[in-house]
Amino acid sequence: MRILAMAGGIAGAVALSQFPEFSQQYVQRLSGAVDELRGVTLAFDTTARIAGMSREEALDAIGDGEFQTRLRDDMRSRIYRYERLNADYQALAGAAPLQRLARFWHIRDVELVERTWDDFRPALPVTSEGLISAGIGFAGGWGLVTLLIGALFGRRRLRRA
Repeated sequence: MRILAMAGGIAGAVALSQFPEFSQQYVQRLSGAVDELRGVTLAFDTTARIAGMSREEALDAIGDGEFQTRLRDDMRSRIYRYERLNADYQALAGAAPLQRLARFWHIRDVELVERTWDDFRPALPVTSEGLISAGIGFAGGWGLVTLLIGALFGRRRLRRA
């Protein structure tokens, strides 16, 4: 059991030690996506304001044809994504790596996570944040494997073994 728990701890340490750099790369991509979507949202809002309409009034005024419906749905989607990504960026941008670990739920955009992961190359953690993350990962991996083994085999069986 100790060998399996140690293996789980090592796996957790290796995996979580990569989080500080991965999250930094994610935040960089997030920043680019927010900048791009901000331009689209501001342009739409400016056009609506010039026409004397609110954002929702302008979206509703687009029309009901197939093209217009797709355009309206696309704009709503882009504006919603901008607002969501901007909120995530605000939560992560100024955060230190360990603070980002505590705010991991803000790393939730599937497209950005996939694109970040595609370009990410694991490396040996030499920063204090990487080493602390590795320690947290080790403890988490050790604990998870211990709990799973205990749940699967029960304490009595393990003691007899």
